Amino acid sequence: MSTAPTAPATDAVRLARAYLSRVAEPYPAALASLVADVGPIEAADRVRAGGVSPSVTSQTSARRAEEHARADLDLIARRGGRLVIPEDEEWPRWPFLALENVAARRCGGEPLALWVRGPHVLADVVDKAVAVVGSRAASGYGEHVAGEFAFGLASAGLTVVSGAAYGIDGAAHRGALGAGGVTIAVLACGADIAYPGGHQGLLGRVAREGLIVSEYPPGVTPARHRFLTRNRLIAALGGGTVVVEAGRRSGAKNTAAITLALGRPLMVVPGPVTSVSSVGCHELLREGQAESVSSVAEIVESVGRFGDDLATRPAEKESDLGAPQGEAMRVYEALGKRNGVSDEAVSVESGVPLDRVRALLPELELAGLAMQVDQGWQKLEMR
Repeated sequence: MSTAPTAPATDAVRLARAYLSRVAEPYPAALASLVADVGPIEAADRVRAGGVSPSVTSQTSARRAEEHARADLDLIARRGGRLVIPEDEEWPRWPFLALENVAARRCGGEPLALWVRGPHVLADVVDKAVAVVGSRAASGYGEHVAGEFAFGLASAGLTVVSGAAYGIDGAAHRGALGAGGVTIAVLACGADIAYPGGHQGLLGRVAREGLIVSEYPPGVTPARHRFLTRNRLIAALGGGTVVVEAGRRSGAKNTAAITLALGRPLMVVPGPVTSVSSVGCHELLREGQAESVSSVAEIVESVGRFGDDLATRPAEKESDLGAPQGEAMRVYEALGKRNGVSDEAVSVESGVPLDRVRALLPELELAGLAMQVDQGWQKLEMR
């Protein structure tokens, strides 16, 4: 285990992103657009001076005078953490790519920065990861299944991502740690805060053996809207999501909806028909939005259709890792050789759902197997 490299980003860039992380409540779409246009340093200067558009002003004016960037960085360092930013090698570009594709669907886009505690390199441990989520008011059956599945996934070398809540989340974190694997707790508060309080010991262990991740700076307390906002990060960091138990109004169904919007596999564990804790899972199954899983092998197979079937990572070519498989191959074969093809046409030709096509096309592009042109998407020959 090695601490992630952070040298490529200058101290000024890190301070700017730390400042912006505090002055705007996630997800600040207008501020994110400004950062993309002018860079974090210039964006921070404009926010401080009030020289920004009305939309950015509405997101930053209440806190723009809060100059705590240096203190926040010092505090997270004392807690064994760091600020991970898009300019760092540790930044999980691959998982967050899908967030940019569905930002218009109100899921929220890529975070401005992430406050991280733990010994692992974030980009490395999310390379193969699965989100395991569910109800806080879990049944004994649900907690048992969550723990067993997390143990098996961790034993198979997959990272388990969850939200550190009571019930299913806590069982998933414990299961992964019990296997000696890596688990990521994505918090709806500062990474220095143990919430819920009853999980202080568990979160301490996650910080020592896994990773704690938050887009909220140190000292920020949890709030209901922050749980909904952080759910997009849980869905994005996992290559797929397993909902172990969910009531009709469970927050896990929010994570499930985001997972579908990202084009990632959504899996649910069926429960007793008499259990109110499984009503949400059964609804997802009945509506055809998720597939049923009952073993670790089935989860690995389902998530494999997202990542391993593509058989590539960013900047790697087919000659290194093999040709894409499954849905990714069908999408690849539907691309035009000489002219671009629209994503709608690719969906019809391949028989792959449109949202799935839109998730796979950027991955094929990063793998060097497709190129976006004026007319749509064009196939690049495999080496």
